[in-house]
Amino acid sequence: MTLPRRVRSLVESSGTSFYWAMRFLPRPRREAMYAVYAYCRVLDDIADGDTATADREATLAAWRDAVRPGGRGPAGVPDADRPVAEALEAAVAHWDLPRAELIALIDGMEMDARGPLVAPPLATLEQYCRRVAGAVGLLAVRILGCPEGRADSFAVALGEAFQLTNILRDVAEDARLGRLYLPREVITEAGLPADPAAVPGHPNLGAARAAVADLAEARYRKAVNTLPADCHRPLWAARVMMALYHHLLARMAMRGWDRADPPLRLGRGEKLAVAVSALVRRS
Repeated sequence: MTLPRRVRSLVESSGTSFYWAMRFLPRPRREAMYAVYAYCRVLDDIADGDTATADREATLAAWRDAVRPGGRGPAGVPDADRPVAEALEAAVAHWDLPRAELIALIDGMEMDARGPLVAPPLATLEQYCRRVAGAVGLLAVRILGCPEGRADSFAVALGEAFQLTNILRDVAEDARLGRLYLPREVITEAGLPADPAAVPGHPNLGAARAAVADLAEARYRKAVNTLPADCHRPLWAARVMMALYHHLLARMAMRGWDRADPPLRLGRGEKLAVAVSALVRRS
């Protein structure tokens, strides 16, 4: 099937670093990755929308019914998003993607849809990261060419590392939206108040971000240590993204964890240099 314009538009307009890794994949894998990414974008837009909580939950419930085994399929989602559901169904069928992970993504988005997370307990944050990011990793490794669960530990660890890196990068922006994803145990230890409005510019923010950076580093180490040797080549796109995100984490550390605003972004040239280095280092 031809990739729907709605799917391609969601991916190309996102500005995500993932786009540059995905676009160089062979067409069948690229289009499946686009479908998964578009699905994530649609769910994220629902969870972050300005409609009533009940409406957001109802739309997510429709998607849950659409992707579950024996569910309604694409016919059950809003008309505007049906092309995304159709492309996702094609990817699920072709690559034998686990529907449980599609549902896990919805579970994670519901955590945001029900109200902003504010200093969640560490166990809740870990659950959130597993749902919204680990699930994507598990879907991606199957599309990229390492099926049968051989790279699942790598996929989950890397997805969680990405999510923690995003949380560290966006902490000031999230705070302005009433969100504070830094875990309760960390902010208590650092002496940071559990109040998003007080986070930007707070003198103890650096200590809290440094502690979460340690959690992210542990995930990156686990990802490196659990990547099967025979999956290095098929998972080259995942390795490129790991290098980019780990480099972003290192750059934030170099700038100083007390500086959260503006969020640090990598330039195109810097991304290219990191990506090429990652590919040359281990093919």
